[in-house]
Amino acid sequence: MKSRDCIPLVTERKSCSSCLCSLIPATALLCIVYFLGSSYVAPANKEKLSMWGVTDFLQSSNKCKSQCKPLGSEPLPEGIITNTSNLQMRPLWGFPKKEKVSTSLFAVAVGIKQKDIVHKMVKKFLSSGFVVMLFHYDGIVDEWKDFAWSDQVIHVSARNQTKWWFAKRFLHPGIVWEYSYIFLWDEDLGVEDFHPKKYVSIVEREGLEISQPALDTAKSEVHHQITARGRKSIVHRRTFKHGVNRTSCDGHSKAPPCTGRECYRWIEMMAPVFSRAAWRCVWYMIQNDLIHAWGLDMQLGYCAQGDRTKNIGVVDAEYIVHYNRPTLGSTVEKNHSTLQGGNKTYSHRRGKDPRVEVRRQSYIELDIFRKRWEKAVKNDKCWADPYQ
Repeated sequence: MKSRDCIPLVTERKSCSSCLCSLIPATALLCIVYFLGSSYVAPANKEKLSMWGVTDFLQSSNKCKSQCKPLGSEPLPEGIITNTSNLQMRPLWGFPKKEKVSTSLFAVAVGIKQKDIVHKMVKKFLSSGFVVMLFHYDGIVDEWKDFAWSDQVIHVSARNQTKWWFAKRFLHPGIVWEYSYIFLWDEDLGVEDFHPKKYVSIVEREGLEISQPALDTAKSEVHHQITARGRKSIVHRRTFKHGVNRTSCDGHSKAPPCTGRECYRWIEMMAPVFSRAAWRCVWYMIQNDLIHAWGLDMQLGYCAQGDRTKNIGVVDAEYIVHYNRPTLGSTVEKNHSTLQGGNKTYSHRRGKDPRVEVRRQSYIELDIFRKRWEKAVKNDKCWADPYQ
């Protein structure tokens, strides 16, 4: 009996609530129509709209659409805006042939005196489907036309500039965003045992946002132990061996150069590989007035897109040779007796070795970059170091 008595009551409640639910949207819709219609009849009714928040909502909606557009494109319809680009070359007439789109970019600063090494590098990366970009720091471009691949690569020329100068000005994140990985290398690297496609597959599988191939210790000049190739591993993210200046690295080491917790010398700047997200961050960090990028590698960990101890590493399975040839030719002063050595110009009158001058300049830049970083961190109240 009790159950029978309860059934009508529950049914009545449901019917009442359903009626109320159906009336509320209808009433709200009528109110909106009324106020919207009255706004066209009497301007004074705009105050009513503002009281109900309708005007603010419409204005904020239009403002949001405008803010979502890239700076400078506000007057354009959204459907015509193209936010990014790529380095694919187009024919003068007709449309390009349907080819597999390149997913990675290889950029290298080159001089004509390293022609033999660069030739091998370019051939290997082109055959792997990479877009290749050459930065000619000696201003010589025509002499590269001897190679069949010359018309397939992009040539950018500016005398006596480093690859970081070129990268800041010609590898804007909006231009290279379509490439999954950006290889930004020096020219004195041997790639006989290096396979670009295999390297990319390893980096993707390991989740490395910033990386470099390991160095063949039998043929290379190794400056930092962490870059030396490990023969029993595919990737390593730290070193346990003795480093320079009697630095001992073990399982408890947290400081550089044993680990990347402070991200100092996790990778050298001669053969870095960046994911597109990491490169967008690194590009903003490159200073316009600095030359050799010393100091930049100290802070790369902040661009690792997460845990720097996991997302930065050295790939052992795909390794290269560092020949350590002199690169980046120096300007020849008038009336100086000179001797060409690689791409360097040595001045006997003053007894200066340009390599020593470069290192001195680099230490100066390192100090400048460190001071700028400390000042930026101090002045940015919204910035918090996630690794402290």
